[in-house]
Amino acid sequence: MIGRVIEIGSEGCQLERERGSMVVIKDGAEQGRIPLDDIGVLLCNARSITYSNSLLTELARRGVAVVLCGDNYLPAAWLWPVEGHHVQAMRMRFQLEAQKPLQKRLWQAVVREKVTRQKAALQTLQKLPAGSPVGADFDDMARRVRSGDPDNIEAQAARKYWPLLFGKKFRRERSGSGPNPLLNYGYTVLRAAVARAVVSAGLHPSLGMHHSNRGDSFCLVDDLMEPYRPIVDCAVARLVTEGHAEIKPETKRALAGILVMDMETDEGTTPLQTCIERTASSLARAYETGVAALTFPHRSQTALIPPEGDRDASLRPEGDRDEEVMSDAPASRTQGRRI
Repeated sequence: MIGRVIEIGSEGCQLERERGSMVVIKDGAEQGRIPLDDIGVLLCNARSITYSNSLLTELARRGVAVVLCGDNYLPAAWLWPVEGHHVQAMRMRFQLEAQKPLQKRLWQAVVREKVTRQKAALQTLQKLPAGSPVGADFDDMARRVRSGDPDNIEAQAARKYWPLLFGKKFRRERSGSGPNPLLNYGYTVLRAAVARAVVSAGLHPSLGMHHSNRGDSFCLVDDLMEPYRPIVDCAVARLVTEGHAEIKPETKRALAGILVMDMETDEGTTPLQTCIERTASSLARAYETGVAALTFPHRSQTALIPPEGDRDASLRPEGDRDEEVMSDAPASRTQGRRI
């Protein structure tokens, strides 16, 4: 079962563990509860949330990514389990001892996948007509990515990609306006999912293959999420087109729902969260074998955006409780609720 993305967005909530569930209490009254085994990611966006130590340790034991968000929906801190995989020590040793040539080839694969998927995203959104010379430019850039991307093809592709996606005046800035807050939120959901997958694969999130900012404790997570960013971009672009341009409970639900989107893979149709976990596992194998082979879902255009019916359902609140207190993405296409 794919874990749900749970967001706590209301001030004054108290999170406690009661038997096998997380209970949300506000003003002395229970607002909702969810089984701990159903939670994949816990996003905490409000400033005045209190937690019980028992709850946090149980979430860590289950490998749940607990993300504490600061301003503009950006992650400020994470709860990282001490032990994430039964052969964690061995895999981290392989990761630490990986040679530079292997790291560069892995980054080459990541950038090539990202550029190719950016083109697919533009085609899906009909912002890149069939036969367009710009499409050929993306193909050419993907082919020209060399080991370690010394020519910075990633940045070259971004300069073409963002104006096509959101218009010539758009600037991708973490603190910017327009669709930037939506992108921030979507990337936070994605980053949490990748962090969970990296730890579950027995890898250390701080030891990146390319990113090496000493102030970033999740360099590997930031590396591995790059090919999946266009999926968030697609979801945000579609929301903006449909008039959902602000951070609201319904847009948060829709963006959290990307983790259960069906993707086509060599092993059949698979939720995005599982695809991310397979990518992390393939990276662990690459470190062990020395072969720079990473597993990604197919670049199917239709897989980048959930079908209309599913997205409409995710934007529709249910029940009569305070929808700002706790929201969650569905665990599957047939299960979705709002607490």
